[in-house]
Amino acid sequence: MLTQIKTTLNRSQSTLLQDAAGAVALVVILMVALHLPGTY
Repeated sequence: MLTQIKTTLNRSQSTLLQDAAGAVALVVILMVALHLPGTY
């Protein structure tokens, strides 16, 4: 199982940073959306 994880990480290393940036963007959008009702 550990070798499968290592293999997967090695194959997807080029898109790993993009996936992490997308996840951070989604969290930021969620936080902004949750705080919007408090501004009115």
